[in-house]
Amino acid sequence: MSISHIVLATRNAGKLRELRSLLSETGWRVHGLQEIAMPAEVEETGATFSENARRKAVAYSGRTDYPVLADDSGLEVFALGGRPGVVSARYAGEGAGDAERIANLLAELDQTHGGRDARFVCALALALRGHLLLEVEGECRGVIAPEPRGRRGFGYDPVFFFPQLGKTFAELSEEEKNAHSHRGHAVKLLLTRLAEQSGLG
Repeated sequence: MSISHIVLATRNAGKLRELRSLLSETGWRVHGLQEIAMPAEVEETGATFSENARRKAVAYSGRTDYPVLADDSGLEVFALGGRPGVVSARYAGEGAGDAERIANLLAELDQTHGGRDARFVCALALALRGHLLLEVEGECRGVIAPEPRGRRGFGYDPVFFFPQLGKTFAELSEEEKNAHSHRGHAVKLLLTRLAEQSGLG
């Protein structure tokens, strides 16, 4: 079996853009959920990123003949006991934007007077016709900045400071972020595993 088309189980424009960039050298035609008129959302009710990615990949792949790659990712701040974690996108309530989520995170972190070490986590799951094929996880460690910096990226990128490059994720170029991000690490591992295990890459 070879992959020519793949569906990304997301309607998040930022994730879709990054995953398309990371998969650009595979030759696959990459589709978002909105492009194939996928009906009904799959709720993210898992307790971990991996559970949510697996749930989405398996469910959506049962509704299309194309393989489906699902991403569930978020930010974990150690001083907050791993929050926001799997609720990263809903941390300031349903309908909140990135700026509101960041403000909520910084306010809570300021109250703890603890450390600011954090990590981004990305779980990827690949499924075909309702059957899980492969799952991987990538991470990137950094520090929460005291205030947002940079205009690139999305989500918590403006406050995720990456010491190795001395910038927040929102200040990185696309090439820099792809090389160092949690999503970049996860995609590289996924493609390596595909090539090793099944020859699909």
